[in-house]
Amino acid sequence: MSALPRSYNPFAEDEEDDVAPAGPGGAGGADRQRYLQQEVLRRSAATADSTTRSLSLLYESERIGVAASEELIRQGEALKRTEQMVDKMDQDLKTSQKHINSIKSVWGGLVNYFKAKPPESKPEQNGAPEYYANSRLKEAMMSSKEQESKYQESHPNLRKLDNSDSDFSKGDLVSSVQRDAYPKNQQLRAYHQKIDNNLDEMSSGLIRLKSLALGLQTEIEEQDDMLDRLTKKVETLDVNIKNTDRKVRQL
Repeated sequence: MSALPRSYNPFAEDEEDDVAPAGPGGAGGADRQRYLQQEVLRRSAATADSTTRSLSLLYESERIGVAASEELIRQGEALKRTEQMVDKMDQDLKTSQKHINSIKSVWGGLVNYFKAKPPESKPEQNGAPEYYANSRLKEAMMSSKEQESKYQESHPNLRKLDNSDSDFSKGDLVSSVQRDAYPKNQQLRAYHQKIDNNLDEMSSGLIRLKSLALGLQTEIEEQDDMLDRLTKKVETLDVNIKNTDRKVRQL
């Protein structure tokens, strides 16, 4: 019986048979490198698509914000028109009270004669009253409206069919310094450039959304003050109407 070395491994031969050559020029190394390249491209493409979808949602949020701002401005116009109507009713009610006093007694007519005349109200202009939203909201709306074309291009149901090669061709427009910062592979470089461009645009879009939100907040606060003022005027008008009605019944 032949003696075996102490370091002998009975499974060593089986392992050597199963392991494929993994040297630099072996088939296993080439397949592994090809797989890694494909995986990097796949993940880069997925990241680029994700940033594109996020950018599309950002444009849509801006569009909704602009629509909400326009509706809020229309509400402000309605409040201003209502306030003007209440002021006109209050002015007419004061005139009616003067006539009631004249009819009621001679003394009342003398009081009305020597009483200072109320300032005449300006004639109403045709159409809706002019209402000016706060400057912050107007500037934010103008800035966001400029992105409407980008929203049309990014929306999946509105954008035109484009070739993926167009994104890759944009890689030739960057400077040589920027090109050195990206991978050498043309396709991978195009993905990285697209991701960077999307992130830059998302940063600008978030700034615009913040300005839009601050403008909406300011406009809502101003309209809240207008509502409080209008509520007080309506309550006062209601009291005056009841007093005038009581005087008319006493004639």
